Amino acid sequence: MTVAPIDIPRWLSAFALLAAAHVAPWAAGRALGHRWAAPIDAGATLWDGRRLLGDHKTWRGVVASALLCALLSPLLAYSVWLGLAFAALAMGADLLSSFLKRRLSLAPGREVPGLDQIPEALVPLLWLAPALQIHWLTVALLTSLFFLLDLAAIPLRHRHRSARRGG
Repeated sequence: MTVAPIDIPRWLSAFALLAAAHVAPWAAGRALGHRWAAPIDAGATLWDGRRLLGDHKTWRGVVASALLCALLSPLLAYSVWLGLAFAALAMGADLLSSFLKRRLSLAPGREVPGLDQIPEALVPLLWLAPALQIHWLTVALLTSLFFLLDLAAIPLRHRHRSARRGG
């Protein structure tokens, strides 16, 4: 049995993939707790004595992103391979952001507006724009929309942390 793609505008399909790639690691972490949370860097440190990426970047998150994008992409009239490529590019950009934050001595899990959103959105949207059938101006608008929505969601993502600390 095949599932017919949903007929929605290309910009919305691209944004749906972006949202899926970004939300899947967080949702997997919330659903699974510490299960299958092996850090990608395996605890490795660099010359500066700091972790390469940190405990928040896990194989579970990368796999969750890839699976959700691969499952969603045919519903959006994209190939599974495009979904996998989208997730790989988004997660690769997210890992680069994490690497930069470690080099800047920022605490793991600390949000840095712009650095936490723009690469993860811009890299897959720009790289895959022809396959996603979107224009560069659409890439810029979707990246901006993602940035604003993700900033608005920061308190929701971290609500459980402040509740545990009593704040």
